[in-house]
Amino acid sequence: MPIEVVEEKKSSPLAIIAENPVVSALASLNASFQERRQALGLTNPGTVENVSKEVMKDVFLTNHTFSGMRADLMKSFSMNPVFQISHAFTMGAQGLPPYTFAAVFGNNKTFMQATVDNDGQLSGRFNYRWAPSLISKMSAQIAPGGQPGSSMFTTDLDYQGNDFSASLKTYNPSILDGTLTGIFIGSYLQAITPSLSLGVESVWQRPAASHGPETSLSYVGRYATKEWVASLQLQGSGAIQATYWRKIADRVEAGVDCQMSLAGGMARGPGGMMGGGPKKDGITTIGAKYGFRNSTFRAQINSNGQLSCVLEKHVAPAVSLTFCGDMDHSKNSAKLGLGVSVEAAPEDLMEMQEKAAAAGEMPQAPSMPF
Repeated sequence: MPIEVVEEKKSSPLAIIAENPVVSALASLNASFQERRQALGLTNPGTVENVSKEVMKDVFLTNHTFSGMRADLMKSFSMNPVFQISHAFTMGAQGLPPYTFAAVFGNNKTFMQATVDNDGQLSGRFNYRWAPSLISKMSAQIAPGGQPGSSMFTTDLDYQGNDFSASLKTYNPSILDGTLTGIFIGSYLQAITPSLSLGVESVWQRPAASHGPETSLSYVGRYATKEWVASLQLQGSGAIQATYWRKIADRVEAGVDCQMSLAGGMARGPGGMMGGGPKKDGITTIGAKYGFRNSTFRAQINSNGQLSCVLEKHVAPAVSLTFCGDMDHSKNSAKLGLGVSVEAAPEDLMEMQEKAAAAGEMPQAPSMPF
């Protein structure tokens, strides 16, 4: 009779770590928690940095206003991947160099941008998508000689989960002084319900080795529906910021931003005597955005009497005009800005864009890791 040979299954020496009752119970508990979490139908709430982006970036004039005259000449060499260069000329603009050259390259995984101005100041950005949910970002700014303290280096690591976002940022990190210096910011935003999200942001900073470290903790909340979005930020410095955005019509949006801070010193009472508790300072801004067929109009006014507006109009498929106006009643000052933007492209690329526009479709651009 044949003799049956029974082989003994050898187990790994580390199997006891993964196969004990405690680990099995924790794994079962985590699986049950994840199932209930998915049953809530939660979505990614965005990042703490963009908790009020509908008001501050979409409606308000934060990144759209300028003064003086400006001309932007851009040329696109391809759409996928994106490769574009631009020349920017300004005259009478505050805070903007007279000439800036920029180049941009981007695809689904990489985004690169570099700029240099007439003073020799060089800045660059490099973003890379390691995974669909993980993006790393680096930026550097190098100032020419004679301008100490203007150079900056930052890093950013963002993770976008199914129902949360986490990020870690650093500004000028260094250990050359024998100790860790720089600014380090960690943030986390979690969706609690399909509409409500809560988060926290922690800041640790040490400007130099001779200074002690400073820390602060901020709390954020966001409630979003299809028609309106409200956000609240309680910053560690004592400042409070509340925003409200509402979609009034298909092409009309409006937003309100209220900011209040408590100064560290004491307010002066009558006769110059110190007293009265902490000094309060606040400002409220109301803005609106109107989107027309070939133009966009933004306007805002704050409680200090400053009125601003921006009109962007496409006069041709590759030409757009921008008009900016700002009037500060408290300072009795006014500023005007006029800009023109011209975009050129090779004939084959323009032909492809015209065919897509005639068919009612937009050219397929890559999803770059911004």
